[in-house]
Amino acid sequence: MFSVDLVVVGLGYVGLPLARRACAAGLRVTGVDTDTGVVDGLMAGRSHVQDAAADITTMLRQGFTATTDFTTVSTADTVVICVPTGLVDGEPDLRAVMAAGGEVAARLRPGTLVVLESTSYPGTTEEVLLPILESTGLVAGVDFNLAYSPERIDPGNGEHALENTPKVVSGLTPLCAKRCEAFYEELVDSVVVAAGLREAETAKLLENSYRLVNIALVNELAVLCARLDVDVWDVLRCAATKPFGYQAFSPGPGVGGHCIPVDPRYLANRARAEGLPCSMITAAQEVNAGMPGYVVRRARDLLARDGGTVYGSRVLLLGVTYKPDVGDTRQTPATGVVRQLRTLGVRVGFHDPHVSGFLVDGEPVCVESDVDAAARAADLVVLLQDHRSLDLAKIGRHARAVLDTRGRMDGENVQRL
Repeated sequence: MFSVDLVVVGLGYVGLPLARRACAAGLRVTGVDTDTGVVDGLMAGRSHVQDAAADITTMLRQGFTATTDFTTVSTADTVVICVPTGLVDGEPDLRAVMAAGGEVAARLRPGTLVVLESTSYPGTTEEVLLPILESTGLVAGVDFNLAYSPERIDPGNGEHALENTPKVVSGLTPLCAKRCEAFYEELVDSVVVAAGLREAETAKLLENSYRLVNIALVNELAVLCARLDVDVWDVLRCAATKPFGYQAFSPGPGVGGHCIPVDPRYLANRARAEGLPCSMITAAQEVNAGMPGYVVRRARDLLARDGGTVYGSRVLLLGVTYKPDVGDTRQTPATGVVRQLRTLGVRVGFHDPHVSGFLVDGEPVCVESDVDAAARAADLVVLLQDHRSLDLAKIGRHARAVLDTRGRMDGENVQRL
């Protein structure tokens, strides 16, 4: 069996961009994933990850191989674990990390660098992954190197890719950290060495907790401004002119994706385990979780004004992804909006140039391919995601009434969040 420079375990939104960048840097790369459909698609030149879709053929030409067979781990100089970490009943779910760790441990050879990139609470690398890897009899820091480097992938971001985003690295020992630093220096422009594994793990959680809290702040402000008849979007525009001490965030129908709804819970969970409060994160989660309901209440009031009826009315949702210009619907607030509109008896349709189908509670939401016709037919159009490809001005002209949760539309028939 041929040796490889890198084995990436988990070929999702984190692992596949890492494999792509490593191939471009001239490394011999194998990706391992337990999903046969993912592996078969990649080997046929197809990608399930939007940002990597155009590059798979190039990767294959560069020698990339995808497989479900973990045997290749035994040939690797470096193994990077990029498996998902989610929640079960609100608690951290590390089953994928533990399973991947077990597969790597069974094939671990002396001299290998093992890096965890999956987001988790402080202590995961040492308390969860380390014992699994050392069950082989090999000793971390002596027989193999163990490191942690939090992922910073931002799907759809055309400015900041993996290679030009600073990479935080850490290691169980100074030598482990040095080995990890040297590996990522082959792939990225800038490497930042953390004091230790827990510092690197916590830095990742801070980044997304910061976003969670500030989004909650402007969401709560938007609700207050609506009550006070204050234009929140003008408030934000004015505040953003301050050149120091302020960073702009925008309100919306809620938060989505894998990071912001999930990662801060890992920090809060660890705090609770230590008997400490994490009240700011908890409050921010509650504010953001309540935004889909607030959007629906605003929609209900717009439908009912001037003697209109809510039950049986038609609402068109524009954009159902969790962020603009991507096809990712993970944890999207559109799910909560659809669910609550349905409880009111509303007939819900959606238009999204990046999404061909959208299920809520197992029931498909009606896809509207002709957005102009759908806007004319709807009693209310709700802008949830402002994709650049949407002609919002044209849609606004066709719509009878619009609820704009992104502050992007104008007109007498438009009500903003």
